[in-house]
Amino acid sequence: MPRAASASAPLLDRKFLEKLERLTLHWERSFAGLIGGHNASRFAGGGQEFLDHRHFHHGDDLRAVNWRAYMRLEKLFLKMFQIEPRVPVRLMLDQSLSMAAPSDDKFDYARKLAASLCYVGLVRLDTIAIQPFSDVLGERLLCGGGRHRLSPVMQYLSALNPAGRSDFMESVLQFLSSYPQRGLLIVISDFLDDGDSERAVQYLADFGHELMLIQVWSEEDRVPPWRGELELVDAETQVQMRLQVDDKAREKYTAAFDHHCDKLRHLALRNSGRYLGVSTATSLEDVIFGELVRARGVA
Repeated sequence: MPRAASASAPLLDRKFLEKLERLTLHWERSFAGLIGGHNASRFAGGGQEFLDHRHFHHGDDLRAVNWRAYMRLEKLFLKMFQIEPRVPVRLMLDQSLSMAAPSDDKFDYARKLAASLCYVGLVRLDTIAIQPFSDVLGERLLCGGGRHRLSPVMQYLSALNPAGRSDFMESVLQFLSSYPQRGLLIVISDFLDDGDSERAVQYLADFGHELMLIQVWSEEDRVPPWRGELELVDAETQVQMRLQVDDKAREKYTAAFDHHCDKLRHLALRNSGRYLGVSTATSLEDVIFGELVRARGVA
């Protein structure tokens, strides 16, 4: 069942949604997709916005000939228009129990990020598949049709709860078999997985998806606040571990965490994707209109 706090308060308020309407999901590649949307491509074809003329060639569609120009110049010119492709957009949202540790704040933050990006896409008439995952893929939601379709998205995201252990590789393998069409893939996760999350990301890139990785962490994830002898319990496996933590150990942990983030960043950039690391201590507005814009995740 949804948590009471999630049911009583909307993920995003109306004032914030109005600000989001200025944005557009950004991608670099051109994909084979449906005609529609508000994102102009670099290619010419059948569309609504006039682009240019070119000489007529055998086999071209006579319906696209500029007959007025022919009557004046006695030459055949073909009218070209701007294509507006609706690029397939998928949003993988980590709902493993790791996203609820050390508190639910991290998962709530991730849900708000997902809701924000979905609204930006809806305003621009993109069609987005929201795909939760842990060690398996959860039940997805397809959303499209404009800003008035936000309500089902909000209800869906509000009802999601963290569950299951992290297995990003297994989820990626299931994702690739479930979504054969390439497109823009946004992954929101803490990427804190005992498995090889970098290898799973490379699989997605090799398949041909354009990646936008958004790594969400709490301050406790990066800088452990504890000192002394501790008994820690894994949030997913419930395995207990006794540790002696001093300042040197905390520094080594933070350095290892930063190294992991750097590997994800370099992996995304090497595959012509984007990466954004986000602390839950940063306001959502600063992330969307500051860091995400600078990372070219939105424009």
